[in-house]
Amino acid sequence: QLQSKILILTICAAGIGGTFQYGYNISIINAPTSYIQMFMNETWLERTGVPLESNVILLLWSFTVSAYPLGGLTGAVVAGPMAIMLGRKMSLLLNNAFVIIAAVLSGFSRMAKSFEMIMLGRFFTGVNAGVSMNIQPMYLAESAPKKLRGAVALTSASFTALGLVLGQVVGLRELLGGEESWPFLLASNVVPALIQLTALPWFPESPRYLLIDRGDEESCISALQKLRGNSDLSAELEEMLAEQAAVKGQRAKNPWELFQNPALRWQLTSIVVLSSAMQLCGNDSMYFYAAYVFQEAGIPQDKIPYVVIGTGSCELITSVTCNMIIDYAGRRPLLLGGYIFMAGWAIVFMVALSHQTQISWMPYLSMACIFAYILSFGIGPAGVTGVLPTEVFDQMSRPAAYMICGSLLWFNLFLVGTAFPFIVKSLEHFCYIPFLVVCICTALYVGFFLPETKGKSFLEISEEFKKRNFKAKTRAAFYKGPEEIKSTML
Repeated sequence: QLQSKILILTICAAGIGGTFQYGYNISIINAPTSYIQMFMNETWLERTGVPLESNVILLLWSFTVSAYPLGGLTGAVVAGPMAIMLGRKMSLLLNNAFVIIAAVLSGFSRMAKSFEMIMLGRFFTGVNAGVSMNIQPMYLAESAPKKLRGAVALTSASFTALGLVLGQVVGLRELLGGEESWPFLLASNVVPALIQLTALPWFPESPRYLLIDRGDEESCISALQKLRGNSDLSAELEEMLAEQAAVKGQRAKNPWELFQNPALRWQLTSIVVLSSAMQLCGNDSMYFYAAYVFQEAGIPQDKIPYVVIGTGSCELITSVTCNMIIDYAGRRPLLLGGYIFMAGWAIVFMVALSHQTQISWMPYLSMACIFAYILSFGIGPAGVTGVLPTEVFDQMSRPAAYMICGSLLWFNLFLVGTAFPFIVKSLEHFCYIPFLVVCICTALYVGFFLPETKGKSFLEISEEFKKRNFKAKTRAAFYKGPEEIKSTML
């Protein structure tokens, strides 16, 4: 019992200062939007004696919002080298420095009469989220026993959803979302950082990192004993030693080396498709629409923030459910089901939006669609996507794979955030057509090309991909006579 407690506490310590921050910082910026815009205008007026025009305020605000994904992209790029040089746990601990800097900048911005401090603060917050989105799933999946690997790595998605909901709650007017308290709201992300700094040092480093990257077998065994207690470690250690032997003499790879390596072709294609789809499937844009749809459904303006909390809770409930079933159901069915359902709901949502004014009950249908869409996203794509890079790449390629994944995730978040208002303007009620296409294409890719990784060791998974990557070559070699066959069986 004790060892499972240690594993659960390790998950919580990594999560609270990790992906929790990503969700939390995405949602706390929504509540004080109008107050921060007013603050920008007042500050400018004080400095120059001229008020800002409304389109300039909007431009400054979009800079503030997009500083977050830009920081995330930076974080995703530095996460790989950090994970290799400092280790998984140390990287997560050092990563809190970015949030502490951000909290100081945002918290004192009003006192210093500087809206630039908010922008800079959002950038540093993004760097923190970029690093933790990459390193936390890696750390947890490497520390988990094989039969629980999916569920443990998936907790990253549950912490993101928990952060989203708590950010929505803390941002309510009654708490920190009021006009006087918004600097405290923006600085409140320092609390999870301090919790992680106190808790995480007590837990072990990733055993796989200690053995395979550092070659330190003693520390690896002691970390495993902490995490697994008295259970028999020989099989797990044997598997790690086999993986260590398989990558012997190699160094950690750079992202561009993954693109050049034909042995990683399918793995790379899979994570590029799935990481891009995660942001391009329109789930985050549903939150953008939520307030408008709820207003149309006749919910009073001052009650809308409470209903929006319901949408965040949806994602939380499904990601926790997904946690429980991923190691039974497998990765493929959850991804496939998630994208197929999202495609279906996108069609219903567009029909409902286009008849919003003609039919009295349509707003309620669009409301149901928002919840259903977010539920479908939460049950599969939200969590499984983050687990896959750990499973389909070996220890030497994993940090580089997460750098590619993370960079795509943040770049696409930036892209959708920038482009979505224009898509709405030009396509109006049919603004979900691009997202629908993404969902259908991703479902087809998963259905035809993605192998199942449930319950397999890392070596078994690489063997399966090896067969796919070299399918054509082995066939060609087969006809060249026995000498050639020997040379392909390395």
